[in-house]
Amino acid sequence: MSVPAAQALYFVALLPDEQIQQDVTAFKQVAAEQFNSRHALKSPPHITIIPPFKLPAEEATTLVETMAAAAARLAPFPVQLRGFDRFGQRVIFVDVIMDEALRTCYQVTAEAFHQQLGIKPDDRPFHAHMTVAFKDLHRKVFGDAWAYFSQQSYERTFHVQTLTLLKHNGQRWEVEQDQAFSL
Repeated sequence: MSVPAAQALYFVALLPDEQIQQDVTAFKQVAAEQFNSRHALKSPPHITIIPPFKLPAEEATTLVETMAAAAARLAPFPVQLRGFDRFGQRVIFVDVIMDEALRTCYQVTAEAFHQQLGIKPDDRPFHAHMTVAFKDLHRKVFGDAWAYFSQQSYERTFHVQTLTLLKHNGQRWEVEQDQAFSL
Protein backbone atom coordinates (compact mmCIF):
# COMPACT_ATOMS: atom_id res chain seq x y z
CA MET A 1 0.00 0.00 0.00
CA SER A 2 1.42 3.41 -0.96
CA VAL A 3 1.37 6.45 1.30
CA PRO A 4 -0.51 9.43 -0.15
CA ALA A 5 1.76 12.28 -1.22
CA ALA A 6 1.90 15.26 1.11
CA GLN A 7 -0.20 18.08 -0.22
CA ALA A 8 0.08 21.77 0.40
CA LEU A 9 -2.68 24.35 0.13
CA TYR A 10 -1.96 27.37 -2.10
CA PHE A 11 -3.61 30.27 -3.86
CA VAL A 12 -2.43 32.94 -6.31
CA ALA A 13 -3.12 36.61 -5.74
CA LEU A 14 -2.23 40.20 -6.46
CA LEU A 15 -0.93 42.03 -3.40
CA PRO A 16 -1.16 45.81 -3.02
CA ASP A 17 1.63 48.10 -1.85
CA GLU A 18 2.54 48.41 1.84
CA GLN A 19 0.32 51.43 2.56
CA ILE A 20 -2.78 49.75 1.14
CA GLN A 21 -1.84 46.56 3.01
CA GLN A 22 -1.90 48.61 6.22
CA ASP A 23 -5.18 50.34 5.32
CA VAL A 24 -7.03 47.12 4.49
CA THR A 25 -5.59 45.34 7.53
CA ALA A 26 -6.99 48.19 9.64
CA PHE A 27 -10.43 47.57 8.08
CA LYS A 28 -10.06 43.87 8.93
CA GLN A 29 -9.21 44.86 12.53
CA VAL A 30 -12.42 46.88 12.74
CA ALA A 31 -14.35 43.84 11.47
CA ALA A 32 -12.65 41.71 14.14
CA GLU A 33 -13.06 44.11 17.05
CA GLN A 34 -16.51 45.54 16.32
CA PHE A 35 -18.22 42.67 14.49
CA ASN A 36 -16.34 39.59 15.76
CA SER A 37 -15.18 38.59 12.25
CA ARG A 38 -11.51 37.60 12.48
CA HIS A 39 -11.07 35.09 9.68
CA ALA A 40 -9.98 37.68 7.09
CA LEU A 41 -6.95 38.46 9.27
CA LYS A 42 -5.49 35.04 8.38
CA SER A 43 -4.19 36.33 5.03
CA PRO A 44 -2.56 39.53 3.85
CA PRO A 45 -4.84 41.91 1.93
CA HIS A 46 -5.01 40.62 -1.64
CA ILE A 47 -7.05 40.10 -4.79
CA THR A 48 -7.50 36.37 -5.40
CA ILE A 49 -6.65 35.28 -8.94
CA ILE A 50 -6.56 31.48 -8.45
CA PRO A 51 -8.61 30.38 -5.41
CA PRO A 52 -7.17 27.88 -2.89
CA PHE A 53 -6.08 24.54 -4.32
CA LYS A 54 -4.16 21.52 -3.04
CA LEU A 55 -1.07 20.30 -4.79
CA PRO A 56 1.28 17.39 -4.03
CA ALA A 57 4.76 18.48 -2.89
CA GLU A 58 6.38 16.86 -5.93
CA GLU A 59 4.51 19.30 -8.21
CA ALA A 60 6.06 22.40 -6.59
CA THR A 61 8.48 22.87 -9.51
CA THR A 62 5.63 22.71 -12.03
CA LEU A 63 3.71 25.23 -9.91
CA VAL A 64 6.62 27.70 -10.02
CA GLU A 65 7.04 27.14 -13.78
CA THR A 66 3.31 27.72 -14.32
CA MET A 67 3.42 31.01 -12.42
CA ALA A 68 6.47 32.07 -14.42
CA ALA A 69 4.73 31.22 -17.70
CA ALA A 70 1.67 33.27 -16.75
CA ALA A 71 3.74 36.22 -15.49
CA ALA A 72 5.78 36.19 -18.72
CA ARG A 73 2.57 37.03 -20.60
CA LEU A 74 1.62 39.96 -18.35
CA ALA A 75 2.65 43.62 -18.12
CA PRO A 76 2.42 45.81 -15.00
CA PHE A 77 -0.90 47.62 -14.63
CA PRO A 78 -2.74 49.88 -12.18
CA VAL A 79 -5.52 48.60 -9.94
CA GLN A 80 -8.14 50.97 -8.63
CA LEU A 81 -9.91 50.46 -5.29
CA ARG A 82 -13.14 52.34 -4.62
CA GLY A 83 -15.40 52.00 -1.61
CA PHE A 84 -16.91 48.83 -0.19
CA ASP A 85 -19.33 46.24 -1.49
CA ARG A 86 -20.70 42.90 -0.40
CA PHE A 87 -21.65 39.43 -1.52
CA GLY A 88 -25.11 38.81 -0.05
CA GLN A 89 -25.07 38.88 3.72
CA ARG A 90 -21.83 36.94 4.15
CA VAL A 91 -18.88 38.90 2.75
CA ILE A 92 -17.83 42.56 2.95
CA PHE A 93 -14.94 43.77 0.83
CA VAL A 94 -13.03 46.71 -0.57
CA ASP A 95 -14.31 47.01 -4.12
CA VAL A 96 -11.90 46.71 -7.04
CA ILE A 97 -12.74 48.46 -10.31
CA MET A 98 -12.71 45.83 -13.05
CA ASP A 99 -10.88 46.77 -16.23
CA GLU A 100 -9.33 45.01 -19.21
CA ALA A 101 -5.85 44.64 -17.66
CA LEU A 102 -7.25 42.94 -14.55
CA ARG A 103 -9.48 40.69 -16.65
CA THR A 104 -6.51 39.75 -18.83
CA CYS A 105 -4.39 38.97 -15.75
CA TYR A 106 -7.09 36.63 -14.50
CA GLN A 107 -7.64 34.95 -17.88
CA VAL A 108 -3.94 34.41 -18.64
CA THR A 109 -3.24 33.02 -15.17
CA ALA A 110 -6.35 30.82 -15.05
CA GLU A 111 -5.54 29.41 -18.50
CA ALA A 112 -1.94 28.59 -17.51
CA PHE A 113 -3.04 26.87 -14.28
CA HIS A 114 -5.69 24.88 -16.10
CA GLN A 115 -3.35 23.76 -18.90
CA GLN A 116 -0.27 23.02 -16.78
CA LEU A 117 -1.75 21.82 -13.49
CA GLY A 118 -5.32 20.84 -14.36
CA ILE A 119 -6.70 23.44 -11.94
CA LYS A 120 -10.04 24.51 -13.34
CA PRO A 121 -11.15 28.13 -13.05
CA ASP A 122 -13.77 28.89 -10.43
CA ASP A 123 -17.35 28.30 -11.62
CA ARG A 124 -18.33 31.77 -10.40
CA PRO A 125 -17.54 34.79 -12.57
CA PHE A 126 -14.31 36.58 -11.64
CA HIS A 127 -15.15 39.48 -9.31
CA ALA A 128 -11.97 41.14 -8.06
CA HIS A 129 -12.20 42.28 -4.43
CA MET A 130 -10.24 42.58 -1.16
CA THR A 131 -12.07 40.78 1.63
CA VAL A 132 -12.56 42.59 4.94
CA ALA A 133 -15.03 40.21 6.65
CA PHE A 134 -16.36 36.75 5.72
CA LYS A 135 -16.90 33.16 6.93
CA ASP A 136 -17.24 34.07 10.62
CA LEU A 137 -19.31 37.24 10.05
CA HIS A 138 -22.64 36.25 11.61
CA ARG A 139 -25.88 37.22 9.90
CA LYS A 140 -27.19 38.87 13.06
CA VAL A 141 -24.38 41.48 12.92
CA PHE A 142 -24.06 41.68 9.16
CA GLY A 143 -26.48 44.62 8.93
CA ASP A 144 -24.48 46.63 11.46
CA ALA A 145 -21.19 45.74 9.79
CA TRP A 146 -22.52 46.68 6.35
CA ALA A 147 -23.97 49.93 7.72
CA TYR A 148 -20.51 50.79 9.06
CA PHE A 149 -18.41 49.85 6.02
CA SER A 150 -20.85 51.18 3.40
CA GLN A 151 -20.44 54.65 4.96
CA GLN A 152 -16.63 54.55 4.73
CA SER A 153 -14.91 56.39 1.93
CA TYR A 154 -11.87 54.64 0.50
CA GLU A 155 -10.23 55.23 -2.86
CA ARG A 156 -6.70 54.20 -3.80
CA THR A 157 -4.69 53.02 -6.79
CA PHE A 158 -1.69 50.70 -6.77
CA HIS A 159 0.47 49.17 -9.49
CA VAL A 160 0.64 45.40 -9.86
CA GLN A 161 3.94 44.00 -11.11
CA THR A 162 3.88 40.43 -9.78
CA LEU A 163 1.77 37.35 -9.23
CA THR A 164 2.09 36.17 -5.64
CA LEU A 165 1.86 32.56 -4.50
CA LEU A 166 0.55 32.10 -0.97
CA LYS A 167 0.79 28.88 1.02
CA HIS A 168 -1.20 27.87 4.09
CA ASN A 169 0.97 26.97 7.07
CA GLY A 170 -1.80 25.28 9.03
CA GLN A 171 -2.81 28.51 10.78
CA ARG A 172 -2.65 31.30 8.22
CA TRP A 173 -1.61 32.21 4.67
CA GLU A 174 1.99 33.27 4.02
CA VAL A 175 3.67 34.63 0.94
CA GLU A 176 5.62 31.78 -0.63
CA GLN A 177 6.92 33.45 -3.79
CA ASP A 178 6.49 36.44 -6.10
CA GLN A 179 6.79 36.13 -9.88
CA ALA A 180 7.45 39.41 -11.71
CA PHE A 181 5.56 40.25 -14.89
CA SER A 182 7.81 40.12 -17.96
CA LEU A 183 6.08 42.22 -20.63
